[in-house]
Amino acid sequence: MTALDPRPVIRDIGARTDAYFNRTREVIGRFGDKRVTYAFFLRRPVISAPRLMLDWLTEVAVLRGTRFEFDQAHPEGTWVGAGEPIVYVSGSFHELADCETICLQKLGAACVAAHNAYQMCMALPTARFIAMEARHCAGAEMQDMMGYAASVGSAAAQREGAHGFVGTSSDLAAPYFGGARGLGTMPHALIGYAGSTVRAAEMFHETCPHEALTVLTDFFGREITDGLAVCRRFPELAAAGRLSVRLDTHGGRYLEGLDPAESYAVLERNAPGAIRRYRSDQELRHLVGTGVSAAAIWRMREALDEAGFPQVRIVVSSGFGVAKCRVMADTRAPIDVVGTGSFIPDDWHETYATADIVEYDGLARVKVGREFLLRANQARRADARRVDSVPTNPRSPP
Repeated sequence: MTALDPRPVIRDIGARTDAYFNRTREVIGRFGDKRVTYAFFLRRPVISAPRLMLDWLTEVAVLRGTRFEFDQAHPEGTWVGAGEPIVYVSGSFHELADCETICLQKLGAACVAAHNAYQMCMALPTARFIAMEARHCAGAEMQDMMGYAASVGSAAAQREGAHGFVGTSSDLAAPYFGGARGLGTMPHALIGYAGSTVRAAEMFHETCPHEALTVLTDFFGREITDGLAVCRRFPELAAAGRLSVRLDTHGGRYLEGLDPAESYAVLERNAPGAIRRYRSDQELRHLVGTGVSAAAIWRMREALDEAGFPQVRIVVSSGFGVAKCRVMADTRAPIDVVGTGSFIPDDWHETYATADIVEYDGLARVKVGREFLLRANQARRADARRVDSVPTNPRSPP
C-alpha cells in the first residue's frame, strides 16, 4: 500500500506522458490491439524497488477495466545487475502504451535510492538510521518515493544483519517503516526560540513527556558544554538511555575543543591506525576535518563517559552518505543513530529506467541490440549463473 493516492495521476496520464505514446495508443485503437510484454530495466546495478510502479499500474488496470500481469524477475529488495530486467509487465498494448513514461518515473529513482540506502546500512551495520528525505525532495510524490526506497534498501540490509532504518522524519512515509508518525524532536530554530539548549530541551520535554529526548548541541558552538548541561538537567532520562545528543556541526567549524592537532590526537586514542589507512582527501575530512568527523564523534563519547553518562546516545547527521559511513565504520565511531537523506541519488542520469516490448501476441520480438531482455535469454542466464557460480552476497554488486 502506497502512502499517496495514485488515482489523481491516473486521471492525468495523457498530460504527463510523452506525446508519442498518446499517438501510439490512437494508432492501436484504429488498427487493432495486441497483447504485449514489456521488460523494465536500468543500466546500472540497483536494488529492486518496483512496488510504486506496480501499484500504480494495478490502479490503472482497475479504472480501465482491464488486467495487467506482472512477472518480477527480481523480487523487491534483491540485487539486480546492470541491464537485467527487474519486472515484465504484460497486457493490452492499447491500455499500456501511454503508461510507459510514468512507469519509468516511478521505477528508476526508487531502485537507485534503495541501493544507496542498502549500501549505507551495510557500511554501518551497528547503527540505526532515520530517513530524512523530506527536505531534499521536490514535492510529496518524490518524498513518498524516497521514503519507500529507503525502506526497501533497509529491509535488504536487515536480512543480512544490519539494524537499518528504523523510521523517517515525516508522517507521510512513516507507514513504509511500520509506523504512523515521523521521528524527531527539535530543529535548530527551537533552540534559537528558547534562547538556550537546555531551555529548548525543557520545553520539548514538558510538551512531549513520554517521548525520548534528542537534543541538538551545535547551535551555540558548545556541543560538549551544552550536551553535558542537558544530561545534568535530565539525569533520569540519561540513565535510562532515553536521552541523546545530536551532532550536526556544519563544515565551517570544528566541534567544540577540537582543531586539526587535537582531532588527530582523539583518533589516535580511540582508533589508532585509522589515519594511516585513509586513501583520499575526502576520507581525511571525514576523519579529522571540520563538521561531524570521526574525531568529533569520539570526542563527544569521551566527554559523556568521563562525566558519568555512558547511557546517553549519540545521533549524527550532516552529509552521511555511503563514503562517510564507511569511514565511520573503519574508525569504529560510537554512533547510535544516523539521520540522513543522502541515499537520494546524486547523479540523476543514473536513475533513468528503460522499457522495451519483448513480445507481441506471444511472439518474441525486440529491437536489435536488446535481445538480452528476452525472457528465454534471461532464463538461460539464470540457469548459467546457478551452474557456474555461487555468489557470496547476491544483493551486493560484484
